[in-house]
Amino acid sequence: MRLSAHSHKLSYEFRCFPSMVIVDNFIPKLYPLVTDQENFDPTEDLVTDWRLIGQEQNGDLLFSWTHKSDKNSDHTRIGCYNLTKNHLDVVHTFSQITNCIQASIDDTKTYLTFVVKNIEDDIFTYKPYIIHLHRNIIVDLNMERSKQIMIQFLYQKTSLLSEKTTTKFLILVHQECILQYQIKSQSTEFNMNSFSYESIVRIFTWAQWDPMNQILYYIHNKKPSRSIVEGDEAPPSIISSKSSPTLSGLQFHDDLPHESVLNIPLNLPHANTLNNSGNLYEDDAVPLRIHDCTLDLIVVTNEDGFVCICHHYLYQPIQPTDDSVQDDESLVHFAYSVTVLHQSCVLQCVVPGLPFKKAKTIRPVFKRHGNHMLVFIPEVCTQLLDIGIKHEPCCHVSLKPFLTETPSFMLCLAPLAAYDNLVNIATLDVIDFEITKELLVDAFKNEQGLDNKIAIIHFLMQHLEEADTALELIMWHTQMVLKLDWSQLLKEYLIGCSYASLQKNLPPDANHLLNLLPITTQHIGKDLEVKIEDKTICLSQDMLWNTSMMLLSPQQRIIPYRSDMWIKLWEQLALVLKGKQRFRPAQVVEKLRVSLVCYQPEALSRSSTPMSPAGPITSSILNELCGMQGTRKGLEELPFYEIENCTASRQEHIISVNLRELSMHLLKQSSDNKITRFQWQNQSPMHVHAVATRYVSAQLEQSRRLCQALCQKAVSTDPRHPLEKGFLYIDQMNEEDRLVLFSILERYYLAIESIAYPQPQGFTSFFSFLGYKTLSFEMFLQYVNRNVFELQVDVMKAIMTDIPNDSRGVNQKLKLLSILPRSRAKRLLNQWQHPISLMLRAREHALNILSGVESGTGKGNFSSNKHYKNLSPTPSEQRLPALDTFLDLLTAKASLTDLDFGLLIEATESSVEEFQ
Repeated sequence: MRLSAHSHKLSYEFRCFPSMVIVDNFIPKLYPLVTDQENFDPTEDLVTDWRLIGQEQNGDLLFSWTHKSDKNSDHTRIGCYNLTKNHLDVVHTFSQITNCIQASIDDTKTYLTFVVKNIEDDIFTYKPYIIHLHRNIIVDLNMERSKQIMIQFLYQKTSLLSEKTTTKFLILVHQECILQYQIKSQSTEFNMNSFSYESIVRIFTWAQWDPMNQILYYIHNKKPSRSIVEGDEAPPSIISSKSSPTLSGLQFHDDLPHESVLNIPLNLPHANTLNNSGNLYEDDAVPLRIHDCTLDLIVVTNEDGFVCICHHYLYQPIQPTDDSVQDDESLVHFAYSVTVLHQSCVLQCVVPGLPFKKAKTIRPVFKRHGNHMLVFIPEVCTQLLDIGIKHEPCCHVSLKPFLTETPSFMLCLAPLAAYDNLVNIATLDVIDFEITKELLVDAFKNEQGLDNKIAIIHFLMQHLEEADTALELIMWHTQMVLKLDWSQLLKEYLIGCSYASLQKNLPPDANHLLNLLPITTQHIGKDLEVKIEDKTICLSQDMLWNTSMMLLSPQQRIIPYRSDMWIKLWEQLALVLKGKQRFRPAQVVEKLRVSLVCYQPEALSRSSTPMSPAGPITSSILNELCGMQGTRKGLEELPFYEIENCTASRQEHIISVNLRELSMHLLKQSSDNKITRFQWQNQSPMHVHAVATRYVSAQLEQSRRLCQALCQKAVSTDPRHPLEKGFLYIDQMNEEDRLVLFSILERYYLAIESIAYPQPQGFTSFFSFLGYKTLSFEMFLQYVNRNVFELQVDVMKAIMTDIPNDSRGVNQKLKLLSILPRSRAKRLLNQWQHPISLMLRAREHALNILSGVESGTGKGNFSSNKHYKNLSPTPSEQRLPALDTFLDLLTAKASLTDLDFGLLIEATESSVEEFQ
């Protein structure tokens, strides 16, 4: 495409969008550089038809433009421009207007190659040339084809020790061959005899040049092997089958022959289904690709071993029987696939129901964006595929499309290899995509799907390190607390924050163990479906098998184990194929389901001993974790007292199980590490203990932080009149705030229970009392029976005091006491000043005497609020024979010192009065 403009006469405006900024445009920068190098008269001269025709490894960009003048003949020029230095060199001037579609310049600025595209009688022809810039000699390479031709110089690393360097360039002829030319240094003249060449690739259907890594990718058809085992005959179905496309990669070196480092079979679905535009070329010079319009494919790489093969295509799921496919209003599926070699998987995205007229004008752009692949589909969506090397592919973010004001046919975006920018070939705008937290916050608030929300939370915490912003989104979501997906967001926040917190505080020599810790709640390989406006985006993931077999092993390289992109890719695949499993919180949940059945705080609890003072937890591990948490500054207070009434607290139990299971998992997964070259690099038990302890500490810290934020968000109090802490805090709340707080803490409880995170100390009793004050008594009992509420001694004292002593209240208290463990119920009965308590205690005392069990009931003084007056000996006619007989039976079974006559008599008196 060409662009016409009136340069500096037009005022250029910077256009800003929520997530991208057009930071510059090449025309206003190039125009003054062009006019300063020659006698330019603005009234008579005009510079137009700007075009980007090439890019090089050192960052040089090649532009062509047309110079129109009233004095001289119109002609085309080629310039070499460096964006960083803002410097332009005019390297060649044609004698006339020339349709130069692509050019390349060597690193010494001695030679320039270019391709001219001519048209005669509606027939396009391509013709390559080379120029010796110092001698101003043009050599026709005698290669004119109707097939597309591109030409590219190879770049070598300059060294002070090397005396002479050979200049090489490639000529790529579509569907014919790829030739490597070498310029003879001994030649005194510059003509066709100055070159030697060899054919390095035969027939190919697609090719791409990677200038930064000096790699040539090409697709050729390869027939399947005739036999699986040597000597066996292949079945006829294999012999007669068609050849399959194979993507190969040639790595070029400075002083060594090139080598084939990649050979991967491709599955190109629907490559020719809707495109009848064979032999039509778009002439992509940036990035340099050689292909016709039937195949849109690009390889995205970087020097860290990040290799992705991106393929875009259109198809109809049900093939029509007539020619209705040519109808522009027919609905087609817009799809693309990304083969992620470094993660050994394939991502496939389908957008169904697009009109063919619109779909055929959309050209998606694939660009590496940090640890993500940015996929921009004009007028459809923008996606951030989380396919980096940091962790497994998951949590892909889908956003609204950018540049909605620009028609799709005017968006022809291409990445600049040496710069972290995109260029719109149609307008020469330099575009910088920036995914800001403001954009993600806006997308989160307008999103309805759970998976996309989880992906946004993950992106904020793990890739932008914006944990506070993620927490603000969680707090914003409290207005939709009744939605079931909210607890899933809480789980994602807790796991993500724990991982991010540990990552910052982990020793460098234990970083390898990070790959064994949970990083997200989203399942790897889960199919996703996101709704953006009126379009549905479906994303699926499949695994690749034996990906390393498609690469040249380090031992087979020309220089074995020389570090480069392919060695890093091989090592990354070795890690992926090793199959190390991340720790799953479900492992702890399963253990807790069994252990919590036997969990009895009274077995070691201070509540077994009445009036025992509260003290600190004596567990050494818990003290260590609490010490880590105590070193954090800025921790705000919770609305309850962070103290437990028993030594065997639930928090301590969950922490111990987490620590044990995590330590065992890290030891098992890291013990057989054979990837490193030296055995001493394996993780030691001390590293395992450090990682496990810090991670469990992060769990406790993040759980407390989230609980504090939720409580603060739920209740809006006047700072001048703060509420009391503990149970008084609940009593002073109004019913509406109390219901909101309970709904929020219920989701919080569900989240931490499902991932086995420890609760803050004191939360159990606070949550139970809040449920008692919020729910009806019948509903409260259901929560208790399902082990959601734990009736510890402190909360039971508050509930027993709050329930009135009428008949209904007595029945409620008896129901609660019947649920409690025996020792806890006895303690509460001793403190319940009511005749029913007397009778129950007396019955238990009598039962123990008759059954021969030593009674725990002593002769302690019993003081009742009710004064019984008839305690003097009663006349014989008013005595109760049954009571006398019962007392005689008791005295016969036990000594007088074991009997508590006061308790028995008072219970009898209360029973008689109640009966009367």
